[in-house]
Amino acid sequence: MEPVTLFDLASKQAEWLAVRQSSVAGNIANANTPGYTATDVVPFEKVLDQTSVSLRATQSGHLGFGASEAGFAVRPQEFDGAVMPSKNTVVLEDELLKAGEVRRAFELNTAIVKAFHAMVMTAVKG
Repeated sequence: MEPVTLFDLASKQAEWLAVRQSSVAGNIANANTPGYTATDVVPFEKVLDQTSVSLRATQSGHLGFGASEAGFAVRPQEFDGAVMPSKNTVVLEDELLKAGEVRRAFELNTAIVKAFHAMVMTAVKG
């Protein structure tokens, strides 16, 4: 069984955040496009729920058990508010809040990786 390391988890979250940032940026860029439907990414918690640790064959006699990697699917955003006459579902205020969430999550991700890296370096140096 493969160990789940903090660096791998942080890397996966950083990739997810990059996809979400692209989705938010696309929504903001198309705020005035008639008929544009806002998109968002599947929440990271659901991505983690779909990801499983799998056995890996390290020798030719081992049985293989394949597991699929969960992707970061961009999907149309659920919209409960009033649709604009142009059929555009982008709400700029919501998108700016999401952009702030992404920025804070990137900062937290980076801080955790830096702290863990410092701990590992301290342990290695003795």
